[in-house]
Amino acid sequence: MPAMKTNKSAAKRFKLSGNGKLIRFKANKSHILTKKTTKRKRNLRKPTVADQTVVKNMKKIMPYL
Repeated sequence: MPAMKTNKSAAKRFKLSGNGKLIRFKANKSHILTKKTTKRKRNLRKPTVADQTVVKNMKKIMPYL
């Protein structure tokens, strides 16, 4: 039986928290930042918990997470 491979692009984007929840970074922080408020840009910096609908697929993609 061959070893299961981790999807590297997903591994760079998601991490596991201490409680076992999936952590992701927020989108919309790369360009066109002039029209976004300072408060909005500050909130985009912080990581957030991934939605439960995605977790099942991510566990399949990253078996050694």
